[in-house]
Amino acid sequence: MAPFPGATAARDEAAYAVVGAPLDISTTFQPGARFGPDRVRRFSRTFDDYDRRTDSRFTDLGVHDAGDVRAWDDAAEYLSFLEGDLADLRADGVVPLLVGGEHTVSVAGVRAADPDVFVCLDAHLDLRAEYDGNPLSHATATRHALDVADEAVILGARTGSPEEWSRAAEADVTVVPPEEVADWTFDRPGDAYLSVDIDGADPGFAPGTGTMEPFGLAPREMRDVVRAVAPSCVGFDLVEVNDRDDGQAAALGGKLLREFVFAHAEGHA
Repeated sequence: MAPFPGATAARDEAAYAVVGAPLDISTTFQPGARFGPDRVRRFSRTFDDYDRRTDSRFTDLGVHDAGDVRAWDDAAEYLSFLEGDLADLRADGVVPLLVGGEHTVSVAGVRAADPDVFVCLDAHLDLRAEYDGNPLSHATATRHALDVADEAVILGARTGSPEEWSRAAEADVTVVPPEEVADWTFDRPGDAYLSVDIDGADPGFAPGTGTMEPFGLAPREMRDVVRAVAPSCVGFDLVEVNDRDDGQAAALGGKLLREFVFAHAEGHA
C-alpha cells in the first residue's frame, strides 16, 4: 500500500494521521467501500504539494499515513478496536484523518474525538435507529454520533424515512438542504467533528459511492464547508468512496481531505 501522497511525517512528529478503515459490511446498494482508502490515496497522486490559498506545502504540515486498520465482520468489535487506535492518536495530540469504508466507521471517529458538535456532509440523514434490523448500519451513523455530540448539523441531506425526518426536527439536529449550503455559516462554539460522506456530492461529480442520490452538492460547496469547519475540528473522516467509477469520487475525497489539513493548519498556526 502506497501512503497518502505528501504524508511524509514520522509517527512521532505527526500533527495529522491518515487512518484507513475499509469496513464494508452493511452497504445496501453498491458495495466496494472497502477499496475507498486505497483509491483515495491512488487518485491523490497528481495533486501539487503547494497550496496557493494558504501559501503552504502539504509535506510541511506533519501528515503521517498510519496505514489501514484491517476490517472484519463484527462491526461492534471492529469499531471498538478502531476507536482505541484513534484515541491513541488523539492522546498524542494528533488529529485523525479517518478514510472509510462505509459511514459506520464515523462512529469510532466520533467516540474517540468526543466533540461538542458533529458536522456532516451527506445526502442521507443517517438517523435511523436500525436498518434491516442492524443497529450498526451505515444508515445509523448520525444517530450514533448524537450519543456523543450535543448537536448534529447535516449539510446537503435530501432524503430520509419519515421517522428520520421526525428525529431531525428535534432541537439537537439541524438539516441544511443542498440549495442552502452555499449560504450556510459555521458559528458553533466548542470542538467539532467533520464527516464527509462523498454521496453528499451530486452523483454527476462523484458516482463512485454506495447509494447515489441526485440533486446534490457541487464540489466547491463541499470545499467551502470543509474550509469553514476545519479550524474548529478535533477529528475528520471521509467515507463511502468505492470503486464503481473512474476515480472521480476518490479524487474529490482526497482533495477535500487535503483542504481540511490546509485549513486546519492555517487556523492553528
